[in-house]
Amino acid sequence: MEEMVYLTAEGAEDLQRELNMLINERRPELARMLTEAVAQGDLKENADYHDAKEQQAFIEGRINYLENTLRSAKIIQHDGKIDMVRVGAKVTIVEDGEDDEETYIIVGAAEANPTEGKISNESPIGGALLGRKKGDKVRVKTPAGEITFKIKKIG
Repeated sequence: MEEMVYLTAEGAEDLQRELNMLINERRPELARMLTEAVAQGDLKENADYHDAKEQQAFIEGRINYLENTLRSAKIIQHDGKIDMVRVGAKVTIVEDGEDDEETYIIVGAAEANPTEGKISNESPIGGALLGRKKGDKVRVKTPAGEITFKIKKIG
């Protein structure tokens, strides 16, 4: 049984775009590279051949992952005002004793990218925020220790 994967519509489009690029551009390019490398002769010591085979294995694995992810994805819809943190919500929090607010979008693990402000619903912070409301204080156990946040805004 496939595990449920949560994606925003934007995240699903990004993964589909990557999948199309791998299938329509990278796969044929690697096939050409392999054909050229085989034409060079002895494959035992042919660095171009081994490099292309390695890249091909990686790309086929990534294609398989993307196809499975998209097949089992549940697309998260925004339908109006959100009063509780859920996957797809944009959440602004502030750490106890700090003034700097941080804003995150709670996404599924396949779409997580903390540098873009997208944190997984399975991460310590994302998981702790799920089901909470504006004004709630949330304690989170992180690798750096326990942190308490207050939810300032949910959108």
